[in-house]
Amino acid sequence: MTTTQLDTLRIALVGTPNCGKTSLFNALTGSRQRATNYPGVTVEKKSGRFTTADGKVLTAIDLPGTYSLRGRSPDEAITRDMVLGRVEGEDRPDLLLCVADATNMRLTIRLALELKRTGQPIMLVLNMMDLARHRGIGIDMQGLQEMLGMPVVTAVAIRTGGTAELLAALDERLRSPAPEAGPSLWEAPTSAQVREDQIKADAILRACVTPPKKPDTLTTRFDAIALHPVFGMMLLLAVLFLMFQAVFTGAQPLMQGLQSAFEFLGQIVRETVPEGLLQSFLQNGVIAGVGSVIVFLPQIVIVFLFILVLEDFGYMARAAFLMDKIMGGAGLHGRAFIPLLSSFACAIPGIMSARVVDQRRDRLTTILIAPLMTCSARIPVYTLLISAFVPDHSIWGVINLQGLVMFGLYAAGIFSALAVSLAAKLIMWRHQPPSPFMLELPDYKLPRLKSVAIGIYTRAMNFLERAGTTIFAMMVLIWFLASFPQPPEGASDPAIAYSLAASIGHFIEPVLAPLGFNWQISVALVPGMAAREVAVAALGTVYSIEGGKEASAEIAQMLAQNWSIATGLALIAWYIFAPQCASTLAVIRRETGSAWWMLLTFVYMLALAYVAAFATYRIACAFGLG
Repeated sequence: MTTTQLDTLRIALVGTPNCGKTSLFNALTGSRQRATNYPGVTVEKKSGRFTTADGKVLTAIDLPGTYSLRGRSPDEAITRDMVLGRVEGEDRPDLLLCVADATNMRLTIRLALELKRTGQPIMLVLNMMDLARHRGIGIDMQGLQEMLGMPVVTAVAIRTGGTAELLAALDERLRSPAPEAGPSLWEAPTSAQVREDQIKADAILRACVTPPKKPDTLTTRFDAIALHPVFGMMLLLAVLFLMFQAVFTGAQPLMQGLQSAFEFLGQIVRETVPEGLLQSFLQNGVIAGVGSVIVFLPQIVIVFLFILVLEDFGYMARAAFLMDKIMGGAGLHGRAFIPLLSSFACAIPGIMSARVVDQRRDRLTTILIAPLMTCSARIPVYTLLISAFVPDHSIWGVINLQGLVMFGLYAAGIFSALAVSLAAKLIMWRHQPPSPFMLELPDYKLPRLKSVAIGIYTRAMNFLERAGTTIFAMMVLIWFLASFPQPPEGASDPAIAYSLAASIGHFIEPVLAPLGFNWQISVALVPGMAAREVAVAALGTVYSIEGGKEASAEIAQMLAQNWSIATGLALIAWYIFAPQCASTLAVIRRETGSAWWMLLTFVYMLALAYVAAFATYRIACAFGLG
């Protein structure tokens, strides 16, 4: 690595989970980062550029968190292959930054010893140094550097200027030629080698790290509640309940603003575009269709906000630990909690994050049930149906009834996932012993506003990109099917009755009629296979052509007028289970490496959806709601 290589210098950030590695990456690169996938796999690759104090522009790569290079999970395998230069189409990094939590370095020091054997230039970065100093932890930087045989620098990723020492160290390293990467002496360590490395790491820590005279008790006091089998579960349920209430109440002003904006655009089209097919396409196909989905963006942002803040705060690991006994009884590994909670936002990153689960059996079970979590794509459907069939009033003047129903739907998804996992345990994995659950609990720390903002922005843009591509394409298709052929002269029925959409709906209707579904619902479910939220826009388009308005509130009113309560409840039950997301199925195919697991997921979820909708409709009819 010489000064002639500066334009292509690539720095890889390596570290254990919860060490603050991604916060450091965000602090270095800010908004100058991009996310793609590594060649041939769905593991996310995050890279970005940053500038040192000397004005040198470098590229940083945020590698997946790992405890070792053994590659026991897909995430760990990618980190190993990137460090060793085995990823197709990717050069070997010029420098490794091994990021450690300065308050808890034990596992990272062992990882650093293993990374040294790869022959790569390496630098240890002690992140969260402000917390270490605050707690009275003493670190002999010079001694640590000598015993490890690598440069050691400090950083505070959550503070402005907290990366100054790291940037200065990089500049110092770049001002003169540094040693080239040496030959790799790394071999996959055995369990005995891992224990030997850990013994060395512990000896280094005893020599270089002085524990605080007064141990920090804040984490201990809070964990006494957060990890309590009763109070901890109550706290977790309260957090989830608060999130679901916020989805309904906190997002309403922004949703109403977006709805008014799309109504205004629709009014402009009506006033400026002559009546006909073009006006119908712009008003019903584009504005009403795509707008009826985008209006739910504030609710989706709130879900992501809660997940990102809880993860940064350090509560996610506690929730996983707390849920291990419950999930273990259903055949799930405790680490599955984080992928499943991520699936509340979207099943795709949830399925991808199942790579943190080591055992293939546990990973497959997590992937199979992740789509049952109530993802953000279901929010538009649930919101529309709840608004149509559940009164908007409060219980005891505090709890919103619609929010309570939404909470119940999320709970139904959770319980159904546990039931399916138990069935998989009894049917497919009954001869395999459970794997042990080991998890390091990070210290609590205040979430970094910048990192949370970047995470929300990235996910919001992904949703808008989805709305501008998949959803837009589906809405154009729905508008075409609902508009052609044109009704014959003298036709007395609504124009849509003569369309291709009506023909398709009537063809499918006999299969779905036992569930109480009419042909309009049948039409909405077909394009909804591409993305669940398309069903909302599809219903809006179908009914707006029959004379309805594009506003989601008025679509809900129209559904309440045209459907029975039993039909509405049956459709809600359908969406708890229905596998209506082609992207999710495609990711299952790639993550499992087999079309069989994708087909199994589709079939079992479709069967559950049909049975649940049928039972719900019949029971509701028995109570006189049909």
